[in-house]
Amino acid sequence: MREILDGIDISHLNEAFADIFYELQRGNVLRTFAFHDNHYLLAIDGTGYFCSSKIHCPECLEHRTRGGQTQYVHQAVAAVLIHPDQKVVIPLAIEPIVKQDGESKNDCERNATRRLLKRIRLLYPQLKLIVVEDGLASNAPHIADLKELKMRYLLGAKPGDHAHLFDQVIAAGDEDRIETLTRFDVLHPQVIQSETQYVNNLALNASNQSVRVNFLQHFEYDPDSGDVSKRFSWVTDVDLDRSLLVKFSRGGRSRWRIENETFNTLKNQGYHFEHNYGHGKQNLSTVLMLLMFLAFMVDQVQQACCPLFAAVLEKYKSRRALWDKLRSHVYHFTFESFAQLWQAMLTGSAMGVPPPPA
Repeated sequence: MREILDGIDISHLNEAFADIFYELQRGNVLRTFAFHDNHYLLAIDGTGYFCSSKIHCPECLEHRTRGGQTQYVHQAVAAVLIHPDQKVVIPLAIEPIVKQDGESKNDCERNATRRLLKRIRLLYPQLKLIVVEDGLASNAPHIADLKELKMRYLLGAKPGDHAHLFDQVIAAGDEDRIETLTRFDVLHPQVIQSETQYVNNLALNASNQSVRVNFLQHFEYDPDSGDVSKRFSWVTDVDLDRSLLVKFSRGGRSRWRIENETFNTLKNQGYHFEHNYGHGKQNLSTVLMLLMFLAFMVDQVQQACCPLFAAVLEKYKSRRALWDKLRSHVYHFTFESFAQLWQAMLTGSAMGVPPPPA
Protein backbone atom coordinates (compact mmCIF):
# COMPACT_ATOMS: atom_id res chain seq x y z
CA MET A 1 0.00 0.00 0.00
CA ARG A 2 2.78 2.45 0.86
CA GLU A 3 4.50 1.79 -2.46
CA ILE A 4 1.26 2.50 -4.33
CA LEU A 5 0.53 5.72 -2.42
CA ASP A 6 4.11 6.95 -2.76
CA GLY A 7 3.75 7.63 -6.48
CA ILE A 8 0.31 9.27 -6.45
CA ASP A 9 -0.02 12.72 -8.05
CA ILE A 10 -1.14 14.83 -5.09
CA SER A 11 -2.69 17.54 -7.27
CA HIS A 12 -5.77 15.37 -7.86
CA LEU A 13 -6.44 14.67 -4.19
CA ASN A 14 -7.61 18.22 -3.51
CA GLU A 15 -10.43 17.67 -6.01
CA ALA A 16 -12.01 15.33 -3.45
CA PHE A 17 -12.42 18.26 -1.06
CA ALA A 18 -14.32 20.17 -3.75
CA ASP A 19 -16.59 17.18 -4.46
CA ILE A 20 -17.64 17.02 -0.80
CA PHE A 21 -17.98 20.80 -0.60
CA TYR A 22 -20.37 20.93 -3.57
CA GLU A 23 -22.58 18.35 -1.84
CA LEU A 24 -22.74 20.70 1.13
CA GLN A 25 -23.72 23.55 -1.18
CA ARG A 26 -26.46 21.50 -2.81
CA GLY A 27 -27.75 20.51 0.62
CA ASN A 28 -27.90 24.17 1.71
CA VAL A 29 -25.66 23.35 4.68
CA LEU A 30 -23.40 26.36 4.15
CA ARG A 31 -26.07 28.95 4.94
CA THR A 32 -25.04 28.80 8.62
CA PHE A 33 -21.47 29.69 7.61
CA ALA A 34 -22.36 32.85 5.67
CA PHE A 35 -20.63 35.71 7.49
CA HIS A 36 -21.18 39.04 5.71
CA ASP A 37 -22.82 39.99 2.43
CA ASN A 38 -22.87 36.34 1.27
CA HIS A 39 -19.14 36.02 1.98
CA TYR A 40 -17.54 33.22 3.99
CA LEU A 41 -14.59 33.51 6.37
CA LEU A 42 -11.61 31.51 5.14
CA ALA A 43 -8.90 30.98 7.77
CA ILE A 44 -5.41 30.17 6.50
CA ASP A 45 -2.43 29.02 8.55
CA GLY A 46 0.55 26.71 8.41
CA THR A 47 1.49 23.69 10.52
CA GLY A 48 4.07 20.91 10.67
CA TYR A 49 3.29 17.21 10.45
CA PHE A 50 6.67 15.44 10.23
CA CYS A 51 10.10 15.93 11.82
CA SER A 52 13.11 13.60 11.89
CA SER A 53 16.88 13.84 12.11
CA LYS A 54 17.32 10.63 10.06
CA ILE A 55 14.37 9.92 7.77
CA HIS A 56 14.00 12.22 4.78
CA CYS A 57 13.00 12.51 1.12
CA PRO A 58 13.70 15.00 -1.71
CA GLU A 59 10.68 17.12 -0.68
CA CYS A 60 11.77 17.55 2.97
CA LEU A 61 12.55 21.00 4.30
CA GLU A 62 15.89 21.13 6.11
CA HIS A 63 16.26 23.04 9.38
CA ARG A 64 19.48 23.49 11.33
CA THR A 65 19.28 23.28 15.11
CA ARG A 66 21.45 25.39 17.39
CA GLY A 67 23.61 22.34 17.94
CA GLY A 68 24.27 22.05 14.22
CA GLN A 69 22.04 19.03 13.65
CA THR A 70 19.93 18.84 10.48
CA GLN A 71 16.23 18.23 10.98
CA TYR A 72 14.07 17.07 8.08
CA VAL A 73 10.51 18.35 8.27
CA HIS A 74 7.27 18.45 6.32
CA GLN A 75 4.89 21.38 6.69
CA ALA A 76 1.67 22.49 5.01
CA VAL A 77 -0.65 25.48 4.71
CA ALA A 78 -4.34 24.74 5.26
CA ALA A 79 -7.54 26.64 4.47
CA VAL A 80 -10.81 26.08 6.33
CA LEU A 81 -14.15 27.86 6.42
CA ILE A 82 -14.90 29.19 9.90
CA HIS A 83 -17.66 31.16 11.61
CA PRO A 84 -17.69 32.77 15.08
CA ASP A 85 -20.90 30.91 15.98
CA GLN A 86 -19.87 27.50 14.64
CA LYS A 87 -17.66 24.93 16.37
CA VAL A 88 -17.41 22.99 13.12
CA VAL A 89 -14.92 24.04 10.45
CA ILE A 90 -15.11 23.09 6.77
CA PRO A 91 -11.71 22.27 5.21
CA LEU A 92 -11.36 23.45 1.61
CA ALA A 93 -7.77 22.56 0.71
CA ILE A 94 -4.30 22.00 2.08
CA GLU A 95 -1.01 22.75 0.31
CA PRO A 96 2.33 21.12 1.17
CA ILE A 97 5.32 23.38 1.69
CA VAL A 98 8.17 21.93 -0.37
CA LYS A 99 11.90 22.44 -0.36
CA GLN A 100 11.84 24.62 -3.46
CA ASP A 101 9.61 27.21 -1.73
CA GLY A 102 12.52 29.05 -0.11
CA GLU A 103 15.09 29.14 2.65
CA SER A 104 13.21 31.04 5.36
CA LYS A 105 9.98 30.07 7.12
CA ASN A 106 8.24 33.20 5.88
CA ASP A 107 9.24 32.63 2.24
CA CYS A 108 8.12 29.01 2.39
CA GLU A 109 4.69 29.81 3.81
CA ARG A 110 4.19 32.76 1.46
CA ASN A 111 4.89 30.74 -1.69
CA ALA A 112 2.81 27.77 -0.55
CA THR A 113 -0.04 30.11 0.43
CA ARG A 114 0.04 31.66 -3.04
CA ARG A 115 -0.39 28.19 -4.60
CA LEU A 116 -3.11 27.34 -2.10
CA LEU A 117 -5.13 30.48 -2.88
CA LYS A 118 -4.87 29.89 -6.63
CA ARG A 119 -6.00 26.29 -6.14
CA ILE A 120 -8.98 27.42 -4.05
CA ARG A 121 -10.05 29.94 -6.68
CA LEU A 122 -9.72 27.27 -9.37
CA LEU A 123 -11.76 24.72 -7.40
CA TYR A 124 -14.35 27.22 -6.09
CA PRO A 125 -14.55 29.96 -8.76
CA GLN A 126 -17.82 31.52 -7.54
CA LEU A 127 -17.24 31.31 -3.79
CA LYS A 128 -17.17 34.72 -2.08
CA LEU A 129 -14.43 34.71 0.55
CA ILE A 130 -12.99 36.95 3.25
CA VAL A 131 -9.52 35.59 4.01
CA VAL A 132 -8.53 35.69 7.69
CA GLU A 133 -4.83 35.37 8.55
CA ASP A 134 -2.28 36.40 11.15
CA GLY A 135 -0.04 39.47 11.09
CA LEU A 136 2.54 37.92 8.75
CA ALA A 137 0.00 38.17 5.93
CA SER A 138 -0.70 41.91 6.13
CA ASN A 139 1.82 42.93 3.47
CA ALA A 140 1.36 44.60 0.09
CA PRO A 141 2.36 41.64 -2.15
CA HIS A 142 -0.04 39.28 -0.39
CA ILE A 143 -2.88 41.80 -0.50
CA ALA A 144 -2.22 42.20 -4.24
CA ASP A 145 -2.51 38.40 -4.63
CA LEU A 146 -5.85 38.41 -2.81
CA LYS A 147 -7.22 41.22 -4.96
CA GLU A 148 -6.13 39.46 -8.14
CA LEU A 149 -8.05 36.38 -7.01
CA LYS A 150 -11.10 38.49 -6.07
CA MET A 151 -10.84 37.62 -2.39
CA ARG A 152 -11.47 40.10 0.41
CA TYR A 153 -9.39 40.07 3.57
CA LEU A 154 -9.30 40.56 7.34
CA LEU A 155 -5.64 40.33 8.33
CA GLY A 156 -3.94 40.71 11.69
CA ALA A 157 -1.78 43.81 12.09
CA LYS A 158 0.61 44.34 15.00
CA PRO A 159 2.18 47.66 16.07
CA GLY A 160 5.71 46.26 15.84
CA ASP A 161 5.23 45.32 12.19
CA HIS A 162 3.21 48.37 11.12
CA ALA A 163 4.67 51.46 12.78
CA HIS A 164 3.47 53.82 10.04
CA LEU A 165 -0.05 52.38 10.13
CA PHE A 166 -0.34 52.82 13.90
CA ASP A 167 1.09 56.34 13.67
CA GLN A 168 -1.85 57.13 11.38
CA VAL A 169 -4.23 55.58 13.91
CA ILE A 170 -2.79 57.78 16.67
CA ALA A 171 -3.11 60.83 14.42
CA ALA A 172 -6.72 59.90 13.64
CA GLY A 173 -7.40 59.71 17.38
CA ASP A 174 -5.88 63.15 17.91
CA GLU A 175 -8.15 64.48 15.16
CA ASP A 176 -11.20 62.75 16.66
CA ARG A 177 -11.67 60.59 13.53
CA ILE A 178 -11.79 57.22 15.31
CA GLU A 179 -15.21 55.69 15.91
CA THR A 180 -15.48 53.74 19.19
CA LEU A 181 -18.09 51.25 20.36
CA THR A 182 -18.09 50.41 24.09
CA ARG A 183 -19.77 47.26 25.38
CA PHE A 184 -20.35 45.62 28.76
CA ASP A 185 -20.84 41.86 28.52
CA VAL A 186 -21.98 39.81 31.51
CA LEU A 187 -19.83 36.70 31.89
CA HIS A 188 -21.07 35.54 35.28
CA PRO A 189 -19.87 36.46 37.82
CA GLN A 190 -17.93 39.22 36.04
CA VAL A 191 -18.81 42.07 33.71
CA ILE A 192 -16.27 42.49 30.90
CA GLN A 193 -15.83 45.92 29.37
CA SER A 194 -14.60 46.09 25.78
CA GLU A 195 -13.98 48.78 23.20
CA THR A 196 -13.96 48.27 19.44
CA GLN A 197 -12.63 51.04 17.20
CA TYR A 198 -12.24 51.66 13.51
CA VAL A 199 -10.89 54.21 11.07
CA ASN A 200 -11.12 53.87 7.29
CA ASN A 201 -8.77 54.68 4.42
CA LEU A 202 -5.26 54.47 5.87
CA ALA A 203 -2.02 53.62 4.08
CA LEU A 204 -0.81 50.09 4.83
CA ASN A 205 2.76 51.33 5.27
CA ALA A 206 5.05 54.20 4.31
CA SER A 207 6.38 52.50 1.18
CA ASN A 208 2.93 51.43 -0.07
CA GLN A 209 0.84 54.58 0.21
CA SER A 210 -1.42 53.42 -2.62
CA VAL A 211 -2.48 50.31 -0.67
CA ARG A 212 -5.38 51.72 1.34
CA VAL A 213 -6.87 49.69 4.17
CA ASN A 214 -9.50 50.05 6.85
CA PHE A 215 -8.28 49.57 10.41
CA LEU A 216 -10.09 47.76 13.22
CA GLN A 217 -8.98 47.13 16.80
CA HIS A 218 -10.59 45.57 19.85
CA PHE A 219 -9.67 45.97 23.53
CA GLU A 220 -10.86 44.03 26.56
CA TYR A 221 -10.30 45.33 30.08
CA ASP A 222 -9.52 43.41 33.25
CA PRO A 223 -12.60 43.71 35.51
CA ASP A 224 -10.46 44.08 38.64
CA SER A 225 -7.60 46.37 37.61
CA GLY A 226 -9.22 48.13 34.67
CA ASP A 227 -6.06 47.57 32.61
CA VAL A 228 -6.15 46.33 29.02
CA SER A 229 -6.07 42.52 29.22
CA LYS A 230 -6.47 41.70 25.52
CA ARG A 231 -5.81 43.63 22.34
CA PHE A 232 -6.48 42.64 18.75
CA SER A 233 -6.03 44.66 15.57
CA TRP A 234 -6.68 44.00 11.89
CA VAL A 235 -6.72 45.60 8.45
CA THR A 236 -9.46 44.91 5.93
CA ASP A 237 -10.72 46.04 2.55
CA VAL A 238 -14.34 45.92 3.75
CA ASP A 239 -15.79 49.38 4.39
CA LEU A 240 -16.46 49.49 8.12
CA ASP A 241 -19.16 51.27 10.08
CA ARG A 242 -20.43 50.98 13.65
CA SER A 243 -22.93 48.27 12.74
CA LEU A 244 -20.11 45.95 11.63
CA LEU A 245 -17.67 46.39 14.51
CA VAL A 246 -18.79 43.52 16.74
CA LYS A 247 -19.27 41.17 13.79
CA PHE A 248 -15.83 41.79 12.30
CA SER A 249 -13.95 41.77 15.61
CA ARG A 250 -15.53 38.38 16.35
CA GLY A 251 -14.70 37.24 12.83
CA GLY A 252 -11.06 38.24 13.23
CA ARG A 253 -10.73 36.48 16.58
CA SER A 254 -12.34 33.31 15.22
CA ARG A 255 -9.17 32.76 13.17
CA TRP A 256 -7.99 30.69 16.14
CA ARG A 257 -10.43 27.99 15.07
CA ILE A 258 -7.90 26.82 12.51
CA GLU A 259 -5.49 26.23 15.41
CA ASN A 260 -7.89 24.83 17.99
CA GLU A 261 -10.63 23.07 16.02
CA THR A 262 -8.34 22.02 13.16
CA PHE A 263 -4.64 21.48 13.91
CA ASN A 264 -5.10 20.70 17.61
CA THR A 265 -7.85 18.19 16.78
CA LEU A 266 -5.75 16.52 14.09
CA LYS A 267 -2.73 16.21 16.37
CA ASN A 268 -4.36 15.35 19.70
CA GLN A 269 -7.79 13.81 19.06
CA GLY A 270 -6.93 10.47 17.51
CA TYR A 271 -6.01 11.33 13.92
CA HIS A 272 -2.26 11.02 14.71
CA PHE A 273 -1.52 13.76 12.19
CA GLU A 274 2.16 13.87 13.17
CA HIS A 275 2.71 10.11 13.22
CA ASN A 276 5.09 8.73 10.60
CA TYR A 277 3.08 5.98 8.90
CA GLY A 278 5.78 5.75 6.25
CA HIS A 279 7.87 8.36 4.50
CA GLY A 280 8.56 6.91 1.07
CA LYS A 281 10.83 8.28 -1.62
CA GLN A 282 8.37 10.54 -3.46
CA ASN A 283 5.00 11.70 -2.12
CA LEU A 284 4.02 9.18 0.55
CA SER A 285 4.25 11.51 3.54
CA THR A 286 2.27 14.22 1.73
CA VAL A 287 -0.35 11.78 0.42
CA LEU A 288 -1.00 10.40 3.91
CA MET A 289 -1.29 13.95 5.27
CA LEU A 290 -3.84 14.83 2.59
CA LEU A 291 -5.86 11.68 3.28
CA MET A 292 -5.97 12.46 7.00
CA PHE A 293 -7.10 16.01 6.26
CA LEU A 294 -9.78 14.61 3.95
CA ALA A 295 -10.95 12.20 6.67
CA PHE A 296 -11.12 15.17 9.05
CA MET A 297 -13.33 17.01 6.55
CA VAL A 298 -15.71 14.03 6.35
CA ASP A 299 -15.96 13.97 10.15
CA GLN A 300 -16.62 17.72 10.29
CA VAL A 301 -19.37 17.31 7.70
CA GLN A 302 -20.93 14.53 9.77
CA GLN A 303 -20.83 16.73 12.86
CA ALA A 304 -22.54 19.54 10.95
CA CYS A 305 -25.11 17.43 9.10
CA CYS A 306 -25.74 14.20 11.02
CA PRO A 307 -27.63 14.52 14.33
CA LEU A 308 -26.71 10.92 15.21
CA PHE A 309 -22.98 11.58 14.86
CA ALA A 310 -23.28 14.82 16.84
CA ALA A 311 -25.15 12.97 19.60
CA VAL A 312 -22.52 10.22 19.74
CA LEU A 313 -19.74 12.81 19.94
CA GLU A 314 -21.59 14.56 22.75
CA LYS A 315 -21.98 11.24 24.58
CA TYR A 316 -18.28 10.35 24.46
CA LYS A 317 -17.09 13.96 24.93
CA SER A 318 -13.94 13.60 22.79
CA ARG A 319 -13.12 12.31 19.35
CA ARG A 320 -10.38 10.12 20.75
CA ALA A 321 -12.92 8.26 22.91
CA LEU A 322 -15.34 8.08 19.99
CA TRP A 323 -12.73 6.50 17.69
CA ASP A 324 -11.84 3.92 20.36
CA LYS A 325 -15.50 2.88 20.66
CA LEU A 326 -15.89 2.88 16.89
CA ARG A 327 -12.96 0.50 16.45
CA SER A 328 -14.43 -1.83 19.04
CA HIS A 329 -17.85 -1.85 17.38
CA VAL A 330 -16.62 -2.50 13.84
CA TYR A 331 -14.30 -5.23 15.14
CA HIS A 332 -17.16 -7.14 16.78
CA PHE A 333 -20.12 -6.37 14.48
CA THR A 334 -20.98 -5.92 10.80
CA PHE A 335 -23.01 -2.76 10.25
CA GLU A 336 -25.01 -2.06 7.11
CA SER A 337 -24.66 1.72 7.37
CA PHE A 338 -23.09 4.49 9.41
CA ALA A 339 -26.54 5.33 10.74
CA GLN A 340 -26.80 1.82 12.19
CA LEU A 341 -23.30 2.13 13.66
CA TRP A 342 -23.97 5.52 15.28
CA GLN A 343 -27.32 4.31 16.64
CA ALA A 344 -25.64 1.31 18.28
CA MET A 345 -22.94 3.51 19.81
CA LEU A 346 -25.53 6.01 21.03
CA THR A 347 -27.82 3.45 22.66
CA GLY A 348 -25.08 1.09 23.80
CA SER A 349 -26.86 -1.81 22.14
CA ALA A 350 -26.03 -3.67 18.92
CA MET A 351 -28.86 -6.16 19.28
CA GLY A 352 -29.64 -7.83 15.96
CA VAL A 353 -26.37 -6.73 14.36
CA PRO A 354 -24.44 -9.80 13.15
CA PRO A 355 -20.77 -10.42 13.92
CA PRO A 356 -18.23 -10.24 11.09
CA PRO A 357 -17.80 -13.40 9.02
CA ALA A 358 -15.31 -15.89 10.39
